[in-house]
Amino acid sequence: MPFIRADVAPILDLLAAQPGPALNDGTPDEGRAGMAAMVQMMERPRVALAEVKDLTIAAADGHAIPLRLYRASLDTAAAPVLLYFHGGGWVIGNIESHDSLCAEIAATLGMTVVSVDYRLAPEHRFPTAVDDCIAAARWVAASPAEIGHPVNGIVPAGDSAGGNLAAVTCQELVGEVRILAQWLIYPGVDMTADSGSMQEFAQGYLLTKALMDWFMAHYLGDADPTHVRASPLFAASLAGQPPALVFTCGLDPLRDQGRAYAAKLVQAGVPTVYRDAPGQIHGSATLRGAIPSAHDDLLANLKALRALLEDTAA
Repeated sequence: MPFIRADVAPILDLLAAQPGPALNDGTPDEGRAGMAAMVQMMERPRVALAEVKDLTIAAADGHAIPLRLYRASLDTAAAPVLLYFHGGGWVIGNIESHDSLCAEIAATLGMTVVSVDYRLAPEHRFPTAVDDCIAAARWVAASPAEIGHPVNGIVPAGDSAGGNLAAVTCQELVGEVRILAQWLIYPGVDMTADSGSMQEFAQGYLLTKALMDWFMAHYLGDADPTHVRASPLFAASLAGQPPALVFTCGLDPLRDQGRAYAAKLVQAGVPTVYRDAPGQIHGSATLRGAIPSAHDDLLANLKALRALLEDTAA
């Protein structure tokens, strides 16, 4: 029996006792409603900030991409922006599900955050989400007036599917825009993963292997799962990538692929900080009201990210 934190065990018991079909037995719309309800019940309230406002930009194909801007202060000096891509298997989740998390990041770091509401599958399959995130990164890096201050660098970040999108964004834009660091929170970086933690935690720990299969079927369709825009772990080399903070959870089916990506970054000579949360579950960053230790994990990550950014600036 794996180690389970004292504040995680009741959540797993609660989820196991829930009647009705699993999320992957329903429709994407039902899954989106289910995630919204869970976050509303289990996440912390949003902290106060100097400014929170919604923006819209145009994707490469002209589609309107909603963004949410979080500012810890109204200072107009040049500063970096953390670009956040939400999790949810490329199928569920949105700006609202990660609203409290993004506000916490902005407040704790004293840093501007832009959250991206990229298009979801199956209505918009791979690689639409990638294209939307890259368009948003280019827009922010261009220092638009809407941000409220000049942008002197970006930090792509995200959890789960958002960690995948942050990694892909860094791979595609390194050298084109100034990327100070990347923060990958229990990222999905290998669409072919079928062993190790994917089997060990296949069911009973919130994210299941069956749900991952459901997400990938909706997102990828007939696309090649080894394509580097789908599975950034398959990049020929990660040399030259931005300094990285990679965070995994001990009870997560995606744990091993996050570890593998961190190891590949290290092997490529990329300054990398790897953090693991023993006894913690996937998705915990947006369940901090119900799992107090998840908030401690977040604060520890933000301390490590701040140090990484300071090293980059030195």
